Amino acid sequence: MPSVSSLKQAENFAELAPEKAEEIYKDILGQDASNDQIIKEQEQALVKLGELYRDHRKPQELSALIRSSRTFMASIARAKTAKIVKSLIDLFSEIPEGLPLQIEICKETIQWSVEQKRIFLKQSLETRLVALYLDNKMYHDALTLINSLLKELKRLDDKMMLVEVQLLESRVCHALRNLPKSRAALTSARTSANAIYCPPLLQAALDMQSGILHAEDKDYKTGYSYFYETLEGYSSQDDSRAVLALKYMLLCKIMLNLSEDVHAIINGKIALRYAGREVDAMRAVATAHQNRSLNEFEVALATYRDELGNDPIIRSHLAALYDTLLEQNLVRIIEPFSRVEIVHVAEMVKLPTSQVETKLSQMILDKVFHGILDQGAGCLIVFDEPPQDKTYEAALDTLKQMGNVVESLYEKAAKLS
Repeated sequence: MPSVSSLKQAENFAELAPEKAEEIYKDILGQDASNDQIIKEQEQALVKLGELYRDHRKPQELSALIRSSRTFMASIARAKTAKIVKSLIDLFSEIPEGLPLQIEICKETIQWSVEQKRIFLKQSLETRLVALYLDNKMYHDALTLINSLLKELKRLDDKMMLVEVQLLESRVCHALRNLPKSRAALTSARTSANAIYCPPLLQAALDMQSGILHAEDKDYKTGYSYFYETLEGYSSQDDSRAVLALKYMLLCKIMLNLSEDVHAIINGKIALRYAGREVDAMRAVATAHQNRSLNEFEVALATYRDELGNDPIIRSHLAALYDTLLEQNLVRIIEPFSRVEIVHVAEMVKLPTSQVETKLSQMILDKVFHGILDQGAGCLIVFDEPPQDKTYEAALDTLKQMGNVVESLYEKAAKLS
């Protein structure tokens, strides 16, 4: 018969002799569930064995454990089953390259829950599957599942899960760059959230998405306030996503040309808890922006490649910032000249000549300044800004006055008749 000492013994072996721990857990799971005490110990052993496989990076064994434990889970309370199943599936998240297998197991478990007529578990797992699709960039599969889920949840009036699914819909649409649909989904999620008690982590996730969408609209001030609320929400729950909210806060300050505020925020009470490479990366970007230095900016991007390049939101905003910074540097360099060699400009900004030439031609087309590129001589010829021709405006004004005269004559003619 299994005992509490067997579980403790297995826990002690987990680090030094994982094979022995695995054997003990399997012995506990192999016993006949003759009373509630044994069932409770088997539930603990099941989760502990899953954690053991996670710690030793064994995704195949973990998936086999989930498949083999379904007979046992069918015999215990439904609420406990849902909790254990979701815990086991979530263990894949910490195993490298485990996402495709996690999706496969999630689909199989959804099918099992349908066969067992466990509707709540099915909907909960489908919501998790949407998040997995999003992580795996399977956006169209995610939208298809979201549409069917929303119909079911609206019919059952499950507000809590409805908020989660609508928030996921907003994130998927944002990833597909369908911003109007993303905003509409977020508005629906907030409306649903107002009708129920919204847990702190879910409220923080809603605030995070609101901040991201405001940042997309270049409304960085409002975005900053939402990210601040998100940081407070996550930090109060000791959630690891708090550092992401802090990075987005600092990004908003940089985009608002308030780089000096970044250092004040980083040295603040809340931010000091999250000191590390993530925060150092944003400090380096802020310093480069404050110094208007392209070289420092590129060094920061190269040094903190993972911290800045892996997040698509930070990457897109920093690309726009780099473009703006490059334009400002080029305008400052060419301002004293009427004719300047492109090579000289490239040396001044410390960038390849071809990149500088492409950027200058783009700036000419965007009418940032007036000039032409003489590619034969390898020179940029800058023209003085031409005087504005007011003929067009004068013609429009004349036509407007003529229209007023005609209307006045028509009114007088109408009175005479």
